[in-house]
Amino acid sequence: MPPKKPVVEKKALLGRPSNNLKIGIVGLPNVGKSSFFNVLSKTDLGKAANFPYATINPEEARIMVPDARFDWLVEAYKPASRVPAALTCIDIAGLTAGASTGAGLGNAFLSHVRAVDGIFQVVRAFDDADVTHVEGDVNPIRDMEIIQTELRLKDIEWVEKAVENLRKTSRSLGSNSLADKAKKEELAITERVLAVIQEEGKDVRKVEWNNKEIDVINGLMLLTAKPVTYLVNLSERDFIRKKNKWLPKIKAWIDENNPGDPLIPFSVALEERLAPLDDQERKEEEERIGATSSLPKIITAGYSSLELIRYFTCGPDEVRAWTIRNGTKAPQAAGVIQYVLRRPQWFDLTIL
Repeated sequence: MPPKKPVVEKKALLGRPSNNLKIGIVGLPNVGKSSFFNVLSKTDLGKAANFPYATINPEEARIMVPDARFDWLVEAYKPASRVPAALTCIDIAGLTAGASTGAGLGNAFLSHVRAVDGIFQVVRAFDDADVTHVEGDVNPIRDMEIIQTELRLKDIEWVEKAVENLRKTSRSLGSNSLADKAKKEELAITERVLAVIQEEGKDVRKVEWNNKEIDVINGLMLLTAKPVTYLVNLSERDFIRKKNKWLPKIKAWIDENNPGDPLIPFSVALEERLAPLDDQERKEEEERIGATSSLPKIITAGYSSLELIRYFTCGPDEVRAWTIRNGTKAPQAAGVIQYVLRRPQWFDLTIL
C-alpha cells in the first residue's frame, strides 16, 4: 500500500470565526478619522470638528469593495441585480494618552475597538494651524506610540484578570481528567500571552502561535491581536508630490515595532475635493494633478487584512460577490449560498 499522506492541520486564524467582520478607524483626536470615514462611506455620519471627542458614539457604514473581476462579470451578464462585496467600517472616537485608565472616556472608546475585528490606524502627518492637535504639535511617531501603548496596557489589564481567575480555579484541579489538564494548559497559554505583551513588549498578532494557543487567545478578544493597517494622512500638496518628511520615519517605526503591517499614504483633503465630482470629472482632475484617489487601495487592504476573500455567482438575474474567510474549502463556501444551490439552472458559479 502507498504510504498515507501526512495530515496537515489547517492553520487557525486570530479573531472571530465569521465572514461578517468589521474594521474600526482608530487614532488620536483631530487626525482626520471622521473626515476619512465620511469620504469612505459617502455620508456625513462622521462628526468631523476641530475639537477632541466630536465623535462619541461609533458610526457604522458598509463600504463596497472595488473589484475589476466583479465589474467584468456585470458587463458580461448584464444582470437585473448586482451585489458587490462589502467591508463594514466603524468610526471610533479618538484615543488619548491615558485611555487605558479611563482618560478621555478611554474605557468606552477601547470597548468600541474591542468590538471590531481589524484596525485602520489614521496617523496625522500634515501641518494645519486651523486644526489643533491634542498633543500640541504634529508628531506621528509619538502618536503611534501612544496608540500602541494604550492598546497594550488595556490588553495587559484584561489578561492579568484572566490569569488571576484561572489561577484561582486551578488550585483545586487534579492531574488525571482531560478537563483539568485542559484548564491548566489554558492557564499556561494565558500566562505566555501576558509575558509576550508585558515583558517582551510585542503585540499578540506579531507572535507565531499554534492552533490551541490561538483558540485561547481568541477567547480573550485582545486589542493587539487585531490586524492593523496604517493610513498616513498627508496634505494634498505632499500627497501629490509624493514627499513628506515624516514618511521615512513612520516606515522605520513600523518596521521596527510591527514589521509587515501595511502602510498607505493618502490625503483626506484631496479625497474630500474629489468626492463630489462625477466619474468623468474625477478622472480629468486626477489626470491634471498626476495623482489618484487612495480609497480603492485602502478598502482592498482593509478587506484583505481581515483574511476575507470572495467568490461570485453569476446569472441574468443577479451577479453577487460572496465573502468567505481565506482558507475556506469549497463545501463550506457553498454553504454560504446553499439556498441558491437548490436552483442550479439560475446561475453560474465563478471563482476568480
